[in-house]
Amino acid sequence: MKQFLKEYLTILRFEKNLSDNTVNSYENDIMKLLEFLNISGITDFNDVKLRTLNEYFLDRKDIGVTSATTARYRSAIKGFFTYLFVNNYIENNPAENLSSTKLMRDLPIVLSFAEVDKILDAPDVESRLGLRDKAILELFYASGLRVSELINLKIGDLLFKDEVIRVFGKGSKERIVPVGTSAVHWITLYLVNARPLLEVKTKSHNIIFLNNRGGKLSRMGIWKIVDRYTQEADIKKAVHPHTFRHSFATHLLEGGADLRAVQEMLGHADISTTQIYTHIDREYIKQVHRDFHPRGK
Repeated sequence: MKQFLKEYLTILRFEKNLSDNTVNSYENDIMKLLEFLNISGITDFNDVKLRTLNEYFLDRKDIGVTSATTARYRSAIKGFFTYLFVNNYIENNPAENLSSTKLMRDLPIVLSFAEVDKILDAPDVESRLGLRDKAILELFYASGLRVSELINLKIGDLLFKDEVIRVFGKGSKERIVPVGTSAVHWITLYLVNARPLLEVKTKSHNIIFLNNRGGKLSRMGIWKIVDRYTQEADIKKAVHPHTFRHSFATHLLEGGADLRAVQEMLGHADISTTQIYTHIDREYIKQVHRDFHPRGK
């Protein structure tokens, strides 16, 4: 895959006459995607789908990449895949609609209550990894955590007497988030029955959720867990860890929760970021009208 990138950069430098700084910027941006694909187990550009690219950008967002940088990444990736497609290196161009894709920002994908239940019921809680995964999914839905926040949780952050956890979000800002009885129950079971079997004292460092080698779960490890149980639950939506965050916020607001309380739980610095969830139902209705009314388009 890197050979294709090397060829593309040569074209940019010698045929498109782009400056070294610009070419280096393209290289750095595309290399970040290649690293993501490698972690995802994708070794052929033909296996990259639009969903893959959307997941990549959601991953970038989760680690705090700005919208301006995201726009630059998108431009670089779109140009690269266009090159691959035009030169018949790939059969389809997954980035063709990327420029018009707002990465689930305007209308986030939200799971219904029934869909959440199906995913939460999918893990085999009789196995240690299944019990771990059950606890992870329960906590995602109970708290609306970001992936980076969940994988860095430590045992000392669990304040279960009050059914809350301490979370360090973007910029290491601390907040307290309620988790509820169901998540407390499953995390407690995991801590008692599964985590001791996974723990390796030199690696675990009081991290709550461990991989099968005793270390901290990676961001991609969490993505794979969510994807696995979404498929096992036969959910057809493009579900990713952020989908639980979207569903958490939407279900709270649908139930009558105060917008500022939801903002605090999500750790949003600006309430305008939280307000997107108040528009989901309205936008969904408008989309249905556009899709199905004879004069809706």
